[in-house]
Amino acid sequence: MKVYQLEVGSMQNFTYILEDEQTSEAVILDPSWDLDLIVEIIEKNSLQVKYIINTHHHFDHTIGNDAMVRKTGAKILQYVSSTLKNDVTVSEGDKIRFGNSELTVVHTPGHSKDSMCLIGDGKIFSGDTLFVGNCGRIDLPGGSARELYHSLSDIVSKMDDSLILYPGHNYGNSPTSTIGREKKTNFVLQPRTEKEFLEFMSSD
Repeated sequence: MKVYQLEVGSMQNFTYILEDEQTSEAVILDPSWDLDLIVEIIEKNSLQVKYIINTHHHFDHTIGNDAMVRKTGAKILQYVSSTLKNDVTVSEGDKIRFGNSELTVVHTPGHSKDSMCLIGDGKIFSGDTLFVGNCGRIDLPGGSARELYHSLSDIVSKMDDSLILYPGHNYGNSPTSTIGREKKTNFVLQPRTEKEFLEFMSSD
C-alpha cells in the first residue's frame, strides 16, 4: 500500500491517497482543500478511486467530498454514526477493501461520535483521534473527554508498537510517527485514571 501524504489548507490538515500498487485501485482519506494536488496524483499514476473515506464528519475533513465524487465517481464511505451524506457505512471491525489492500475499521469516539481509525499494511490512519504528540480536541459538538480516554487507553495504547502513525493534522514535530514512539512520548497516552484524564483535559 503506497501512501501519498498531502498537507492541505490553512489548518495543517492531512489528506491521504492510498494506492494498491498491484492494481492501481485507490482510496482518498479526508479530502478538504487543494484538491488539484489529489487530482494531479490520481491522473499521473492512472489511479482508479474506489472510495472517498472520512475519518470523521468535521468539515475540514469532508469539504472536498462532493468535488472528488464528481471527479472520480467514487463512493463516499463513513462510520455508521456519521450524520453526513454518504454511500457506504462501516462499523467496528469491518474491512475496507481496494485492490489487494485492506483497511480494518476501529471505532475511536471522543473527538467526535463517528471518529474511526483505519489500520492496514502496518499503518494506522488516526484522523483526529491521535496526533503526533497530542490528541484531538473535545470541545466541539459530539466531543467527549470520557470517550476519548477509553479510545486512547483501552484501544490505541494496546495497539502494536510498530504501527506507523499517519495523523489527521500536521501538529507534531514530525508528519508521521509510530504507536510505540507515541506510547513513550505522547502525554495523552501516559497511564492515568479516567478521573485524572478528565481533569487533565478540562485544564488543557
